[in-house]
Amino acid sequence: MLVFTKKSDLKAFLAPLVAKKTSIGFVPTMGALHTGHLSLINKSTINNTKTVVSIFVNPTQFNNLKDLEKYPRNLEKDIEKISELNPEIIIYAPSVKDIYENSTVSKKFNFEGIENQMEGKHRPGHFDGVGTIVKKLFEIVSPTHAYFGEKDFQQLQIVKKMVALHKINIIVIGCPILREPNGLAMSSRNEQLSIQSREKASLLYKNLVLSKKLFENKSAKEVERKLIILFEKEKDFTLEYFEICEEETLLPCKRKSKKKKYRAFIALFIDNVRLIDNISLN
Repeated sequence: MLVFTKKSDLKAFLAPLVAKKTSIGFVPTMGALHTGHLSLINKSTINNTKTVVSIFVNPTQFNNLKDLEKYPRNLEKDIEKISELNPEIIIYAPSVKDIYENSTVSKKFNFEGIENQMEGKHRPGHFDGVGTIVKKLFEIVSPTHAYFGEKDFQQLQIVKKMVALHKINIIVIGCPILREPNGLAMSSRNEQLSIQSREKASLLYKNLVLSKKLFENKSAKEVERKLIILFEKEKDFTLEYFEICEEETLLPCKRKSKKKKYRAFIALFIDNVRLIDNISLN
């Protein structure tokens, strides 16, 4: 199994493949791999000649240093999981210095407003960090296809917008959310939850399903009010936001239109662990 820690070595290895226009699939991750990540990687291996997986906890997309410090890391275990899936997969596990050299800062991006919604409101600069690292990784790997999970749906839209605005020749593919048996969206952060909190967190998905049902006959504002009340009654949760937005623009839904697609988004804390989730309402 090939594991690269330096971008210069990885670029040199991939150069002949890029020159031949070989199909290269890329799955960027922050490690602590779970079944959701593995499903993205597997999809890439099926649809591409070569697959590259990056494992890098990106400091510039964290607003909270404590959150960065406690983010789960287990590189050896991650490499083992990928090797068991397919030993031909290439891993890029760089240091912060290899990625950012002597300047660990984000570049400023304009994503035409979608960066200011939801996560952007609560995590200032977060999407500048996302844009910075994803663009750097795209330039290093030069993939033909890149795979992102829909759990971070706003991030997926941000990456698609960046690719369009910067005219980057990469096909960005969103993949469905994988869930645990109780409905909780698979996430590296779930490892930080106690067994009891992990079970209680299943309420996120149950209430998202309820919002989908309510949205059939009620306005977005009515559904939002109902769901906010339900979550605020749960003493173990601290709700950050629950919003219904248009999928394409991520703008709040003010009046439903049959021509548009909508999605419900939620972020909350349980056990001081921040969880996000979403569901299509169409």
